[in-house]
Amino acid sequence: MEKYKAPALEKGLDILEFLALQSSPQSQAEVAEGLQKSPNEIYRMLASLESRGYIRRDSISGKYALTLKLYYLSHRHSYIEKLRDAALQEMKNVSQIIQQPCHLSLIYDNQVMVIAYSKSPLPIAVMIEEGNLYALTQTASGKTLLSFSDNTTKEQALKTDDYYQTLSKKQRENFEKDLEHIKVAGYVEMPSHYAQGIIDISVPIGNGASGIIACLTVAKLVTLQHEDEISNAKIIAALLHCKAEIESNLGLS
Repeated sequence: MEKYKAPALEKGLDILEFLALQSSPQSQAEVAEGLQKSPNEIYRMLASLESRGYIRRDSISGKYALTLKLYYLSHRHSYIEKLRDAALQEMKNVSQIIQQPCHLSLIYDNQVMVIAYSKSPLPIAVMIEEGNLYALTQTASGKTLLSFSDNTTKEQALKTDDYYQTLSKKQRENFEKDLEHIKVAGYVEMPSHYAQGIIDISVPIGNGASGIIACLTVAKLVTLQHEDEISNAKIIAALLHCKAEIESNLGLS
């Protein structure tokens, strides 16, 4: 049971979280239905959030959607900005070398959140948008982050992971072995869980002792073989070099 209650704050947060999960703008009635409240209950809160710039009401449809204010505020967070500042130029450099896009991620709300992206110089490549959330236990990024996290963080994340909770005792043991193997190897290479034809390669940034845990991942699009294609082994080597550069920028080396 919660010790303190702040009904108005909770109502506002409920609205923001609801709108964040929707793929299209929502009417007042749709928001109310989604939150199991009456439209009158949320009218003043919607107006307040709109006046503060967190949501926007379309002048024609009258439907509400999130603005970029939360995104902007989150990017002013010193921890994330520190990582981005240290990594972005190095990520651009490695993308040019390996001819593939790469993205930087960390654990947020027991999921993988992308906080930076560097595009590929090639005309066809995988696009990973900043702010996207992905499963911890079924992605290369997630497994890398779990492998190098402290036991408390890892256990808490696995407790709330739907996929992990469906695994048998033996499957959980094998999953833990996979994490240990990643930790020893220093990287992971695996097919994408989200789409066929993509190989994800991920390396850790930082460590538990540093208080910074992130990962750098390449989503390699499998294309027709050609002489100039860079091998996975060379991509791994380039990522490990980029990792060292980022950690140096962070003062971790």
